[in-house]
Parts: sequence; structure tokens; C-alpha cells
Amino acid sequence: MNHKRSTASSPFKIRIVHLVYSFDTGGMEKGVATMIRNASANFEHIIICLTKSGNMARLLPPGTEIIELKKSPGNSACFLWQLSKKLKQLNPDIVHTRNWAGTDGIIAARLAGIRSVVHSEHGFGSENPTGINSRRIWLHKWLSRWVKEYICVSTPLKRWLIERVEVRRPVTQVYNGVDTEVYRPGPGMRMRRKLGISQKAFVIGIVASLSAIKDHPTLIRAFNVLRQQEPESILLIVGDGPERSKLESLAGHGVFFLGNRDDIPEVMQALDVFVLSSVNEGISNTILEAMATGLPVVASNVGGNPELVVDGVTGSLFPSGDVEALSSALLDCFKSPGLRLQHGSQGRERAVAHFSIKAMVESYETVWKRVAYVNP
Repeated sequence: MNHKRSTASSPFKIRIVHLVYSFDTGGMEKGVATMIRNASANFEHIIICLTKSGNMARLLPPGTEIIELKKSPGNSACFLWQLSKKLKQLNPDIVHTRNWAGTDGIIAARLAGIRSVVHSEHGFGSENPTGINSRRIWLHKWLSRWVKEYICVSTPLKRWLIERVEVRRPVTQVYNGVDTEVYRPGPGMRMRRKLGISQKAFVIGIVASLSAIKDHPTLIRAFNVLRQQEPESILLIVGDGPERSKLESLAGHGVFFLGNRDDIPEVMQALDVFVLSSVNEGISNTILEAMATGLPVVASNVGGNPELVVDGVTGSLFPSGDVEALSSALLDCFKSPGLRLQHGSQGRERAVAHFSIKAMVESYETVWKRVAYVNP
């Protein structure tokens, strides 16, 4: 294996096989696509989707190979054997697995005789929102012997890997990056006209999958409180997912469900404030995108959110699930347009200074080189 290189001066490209559950709409998938799109020419990227590809594939560079394995639900020794055969056939220098679904890839890489495995943690799913599932923790720890290095996106995730899981390998934190040329301040009048929203309306927005971990009910309830005082307020919910019908039944007047969209930068420009009400988060791409757009951000004080939002400087943080605190923060935003502009401007400056795509890509490539050039 790994016949394409032997030293750090090798002229050959390092082949990375990225193993993900799917490549549908999601922050992790978008981050992978952004990283590959901005990667240096020294790397070759292939994506294996355990199930299917999806909407985020449109963000990949033309010609990027995507392999769909159409895995059935549950665990299967037969599937692991199939995956190991595919990995052996691709003969990568690095297998890069991600999140809980990536444990299949760690096992399959071992079966294929591939020793150079990097595993990333981007955040917890709705089925395990706080990362305390004891069975999963035990398996993560046991499999860490087959991982060369870990990458995580936030300080809480790094602490979880080191202190809770007790992984046996180095852990490197790499912040997500945001394209500050695509996401930038601009007039939102055209998008408001397109959506049929008054130019004078106070518009709140969230961009997130409609899943339990994002806790849209808290946002909707807080918005309903706000709208009793400010009847012209509007809430735009962008995204789709399994909770949609439940959320639509909960929503009152002024709430609009926009589904998945390809024009997020323009939608962001139409907002007055961005909200993320999650139960837990890694490093939210949508918070970074909102900051880069020059929006004040109101976010739950969980996971990596406090690493992005500086409370009282670029927006505000509220206790997760606290409807009263969130509605109060939104009312403050409505009453203080000058402060909204100040927080948004400072958020933009912070995004440009600390969360560049260039820094993210360089950090990933440094880890890959370190792992690829060390003998297994």
C-alpha cells in the first residue's frame, strides 16, 4: 500500500479517501467540499459515501470521484468486508473518516491493511446529542489504536476526545473556514422582494437541518413571544429534515419555511439577525457565514458556539432551551439597530481575521502530510 510516496519530497500526490455517511445537505459535508475545492495540487481526493451522495456534491470541483455504497441500516460484517475491498482497490495514502459513521471506515481500513487513518469529529448527532453514550465511547476508545491522528473542530470536542474517550493518539483542533468573498455584507432588498417581505420588517433567520439537535421549537416559541410585541417581525427557517411537519404545526404567523436553497448568501443579506438555537454544536458553518455577512448572531451557549460568538461584541449567547432568554435577546436586537450594525461589523472582522479557508486547508494538509510520511 501507499506506493505513491516514500518521503516528504516525493513528487507524487497524496491520495485521500474521505469516508462519510452521505453527502447530503449538512455542515460537515459542506466543510469537506469547501476544503477539497480549495486544496493544494499536492493532494488527490476521493469520497466514499456509505449510503448515497447528495446536494453538497454540487460544491465539489468538477471530476471529483464520489463512490456510493448504498449501505442498508444496521451493522453488517458483509458490508465491512465490501468496504475493505473497495479501500484496497483505491489504495489510498490516507483514509479520513468522520463522526460516528466513520467507525465503519476505521475497521474496514484495518481489514484492508491500511494503517494511515485520520478520524475527525465535527459534532454529535440527534441520536447522541451530548456524546455520553457509553457504548459509543467504549468503541471510540478501542478503535483509537487504529487511528494515527484525530482532528476536531472545537475545544469541547477536543476535550471530549482526550478526557472522556481517552483516545490513544494526538488530537489536532482545526476551525472551519468561511469564504468571506461569497458571504459578505450587501443589500438584501432584492431577496426581500423575492420572498414578499417588507423592507421595513424585522427579519430573523436560521439556516440548519430540521433535526432535533437544532432545537427549532425553542426559536419558534421565542419568536412567537417577540411577535406579540412586534407584529411585523418575520422568521425565515432555511433547511429541511425529519422535524419539518412537527415544526410547521408549531409555527404561527410570520414564520416561513424556505426548505433547502442554493442562494444562502443572498438570503443571509436579507436578515437583520441570525439565530442558532442548537442543543449542541461543533463549529457551525452557518454562524461563520452569518458573521461574514455582517450579521449579529444570537446563539445557544453550547459546544463551539462560544468560540465563534463573542457575547456582547459580535452578538449574544443564551442558555440552550431558554425561550424567555432568547425572546429577550431578539427584542434587544429589534430595539437597538445601531448595536445590531456594530455587532455585525465586529463579527465580520472576526470572521475575516480568524476563520479563513486558507488556514483551515493548511491545517488539514499539515496533518495529512504528517500521517502519510510516517511509516505505519
